[in-house]
Amino acid sequence: MEQYGLENIRNLVLLSHSGAGKTSLSEAMLFDTKAVTRLGKVDDGTTTSDYDPDEVKRKISINLSIIPCLWQGNKTNILDAPGYPDFVGEVKAAMRVSEGALVVICAASGVEVGAEQVWGYCEEANLPRLIFINKMDRENADFSRTMDEVREKFGTRCVPVQLPIGAQNDFQGLIDLLTMKSYLATEMNEGEIPSQLQEEANSLRDKLVEAVAETDDVLIKKYLDDEELTREEIGGALRNAVAAGKVIPVLAGSALRNIGLTSLLEAVASYIPAPKDQDMVLAGDSGEEAEQRIKPSQDGPLAALVFKTTADPYVGKLTYFRVYTGAIDSNSQVWNAQHGAMERIGQLFVVKGKNQEPVPQLGAGDIGAVAKLSVTGTGDTLCSKEKPAKLASIAFAKPIYSLAVHPKTKADVDKLGTALTRISEEDLTIEVRREMGTHETVLWGMGETHLNVVAEKMFRKFGVGVTMETPKVPYQETITTSARGEYKHKKQTGGHGQYGHVLLELEPLSRGSGMEFANKVVGGTIPRNYIPAVEKGVNEGIQEGALGGYPVVDIKTTVYDGSFHPVDSSEICFKIAGAQAFKRGMIEGQPILLEPIMNLKVTVPDDYTGDIIGDLNTKRARVVGMNPEHGINIIEAQAPLAEVQRYAIDLRSMTQARGTFTMEFSHYEETPALVAQKVIAAKQTEKA
Repeated sequence: MEQYGLENIRNLVLLSHSGAGKTSLSEAMLFDTKAVTRLGKVDDGTTTSDYDPDEVKRKISINLSIIPCLWQGNKTNILDAPGYPDFVGEVKAAMRVSEGALVVICAASGVEVGAEQVWGYCEEANLPRLIFINKMDRENADFSRTMDEVREKFGTRCVPVQLPIGAQNDFQGLIDLLTMKSYLATEMNEGEIPSQLQEEANSLRDKLVEAVAETDDVLIKKYLDDEELTREEIGGALRNAVAAGKVIPVLAGSALRNIGLTSLLEAVASYIPAPKDQDMVLAGDSGEEAEQRIKPSQDGPLAALVFKTTADPYVGKLTYFRVYTGAIDSNSQVWNAQHGAMERIGQLFVVKGKNQEPVPQLGAGDIGAVAKLSVTGTGDTLCSKEKPAKLASIAFAKPIYSLAVHPKTKADVDKLGTALTRISEEDLTIEVRREMGTHETVLWGMGETHLNVVAEKMFRKFGVGVTMETPKVPYQETITTSARGEYKHKKQTGGHGQYGHVLLELEPLSRGSGMEFANKVVGGTIPRNYIPAVEKGVNEGIQEGALGGYPVVDIKTTVYDGSFHPVDSSEICFKIAGAQAFKRGMIEGQPILLEPIMNLKVTVPDDYTGDIIGDLNTKRARVVGMNPEHGINIIEAQAPLAEVQRYAIDLRSMTQARGTFTMEFSHYEETPALVAQKVIAAKQTEKA
C-alpha cells in the first residue's frame, strides 16, 4: 500500500446520536472512493463497519470501526464510533486519535441528545469539526428547522456552506455557497442555482462570508470596505477558522441516496486539519497531559499511541495504534514506555472493518494494527528505547452500572475468570470486582445494554455462558453497646473428651475501625498457647453476624477469662468456644445492620433539577450541595447503595439521557429499622 505523508492524511471520527446514519454515511464514502464495489446496508447487516454479530443483530454500532479511503491524493481514516451512550469508551478512544470530527444530524429528527453529548466531548477536546445534516430524503426532513436547532444548541458559529435543493421525496441536490453553483443527484452534475432558491442562497452566502471574514484581520478589512473576497481567500480563511474552532461548516445530503457525499469528502480534505497541523502532546509523570508538545515528523523518533485492543479467540489480541511521529516497521522491536519493556512487532496491518491488509510500515499520522503483543494495553505508548516518550493517554469514563455474574454450568466456572480478564482488557469502561461481603463477582459498565453485550460476547468469543442479576448489597453488622459472651464447649465420647471454656467482652468501635482482638487472661485460666485458637474462633464468628448472617465489623473483642482441662482441652475446642462465645456476645450487644452509602455527583440540565432532587428524596438520599454552571446543575448527594443500583437506568429515563452521574463508595452507616427488618426477613427466607 502506498505511504502517505503527514499532509496527506486525515483522521476523522464520525459522531452522532444513535440512528442518525453514521454507518450508512461511512459506507457511501467508501463506495464513492471505490474502497468498496457495492453499497452495504445496515438493515441487511452488510456494511463494512458494522460487521460484529452483535451489531448485525441489534442494528446499531457497538464497536469502533476503522475504514480508510483514498480521495484526491489524500488518505482519510474514517473512525465510525457508536452513537449509543453505553459505548462511550469507543467514542473517547476514537476522538483521542482524530484531528477532526464529523457530527451527523438527522434532518427529520433534528438535534437529539446523543448529538449534544458528543458535541460536549468535542468542546472538551477542542476538536475541529464539521456538521453533516443527513437523511434530507426522509419524510419530515427540514433543513431550515434543523439549522435553527443547530444554532440554538451549538451556537452561531455553525454556518451552512451548502443549501439543499428540495427535501423529502423532492430532494435533488445541493447549492455550494462558495462556488454558487448547484450540484444534482449522485453524480453531482453542475448547474445553475434554481431561481426560487437564488435569494436564500445569496443571503446564506453573505452570512458565510461575514462569519469567515470576522476570523481574519485582512479579510474583515476588505469586507468592511465592500471589496469582493475571492473563493480562494474565503476557502483559506475558512480552513484556518475550522482548525481554530471559530467556524463550523454545515453540509447536507443523503447517505442512502448517495447525494452530497463527494462534496463532503472534499470538505473533509479541505477543512479538517492534517496530522502535520496538530502537535503531539506528551504525558507527565502522573500520566496526565503535560505542557510539552512536539511537532510530528516522519523522520523523528517513534511515538505511537495504542487506542483500542480486541480479544479474538483465533488471532489472539489485536492492538490498534496511531503513529504520531516516526514510523513503525513490520517484524521489528519497539519499547513500551508504560511498562518499560521491549515488544516484538510482527506483521503490521491496515484495518478496513473486519478485513486486514498487511503493510511493511506505518508512518506518522497513520493508523494500523498488530496482533499478539505481550504486555501492551490500551493507552500505552510504543516508542524507541533510545528516545522514550509517553503520549497523553485516553480519559475513559468510570463505569456506573453493575450486575453480578454467575457461570451457567460447572464447565463455565473454570473459563469465567480468563474471559472476564480478556473482556476488561478490550474495554476499559468495564471493571470486574470481587465483592468479599457477598462473595459475588460484579461486572461494572456504562449501562444495561453494555453489560448484556458483554455477556453475549463472552459466550460467542470464549464459550462462557453466564447469567447476570442485580448484585446483592454488601450489608454489615455491628453492636451498639458493650456486651459479654460465654461458651463452654464440653463433649465426652469415650477416650479423650473435648473441653474449652471462653469468656469474651465485646466493645463497639467507631465506624470504619475494623476488628480488634485483645488478651486479658490472667492466672493461666486459659493457657497462652490456646489464645490464638480463641482468636481464630472469633475470626470465624465475625463471618456471619447474629441478624442476617452478614459480616461483622467495628468491634473490639477481649478474651478475659475461661477454663481448661489438662487432658481434654485442645486448640479446636477453644476455637469452637471462641466462635460461639462471640455469637452470644453479639446477640447481647444490641446488634444493628449497616448499609453502604455512596457519593453521587449528578450532572443535569437546569430543567430537570427539581425532578432529580425529588427522585433522590424517594431513594433516602441526602443532597449535600448544588453547583449551577452554564445551564446545568451539578447535584452532590449521598444515598444508600441499595436504592441506587439501577440509577443509571432511572437517570437516563428521567432526563431523556441528558443527565450523567458518577458514583463511588463513601462509608457505612446504620440501616433504618424498617428497612433492616425487610432485609433480614429476606435473608432468612433465602436461607430457608
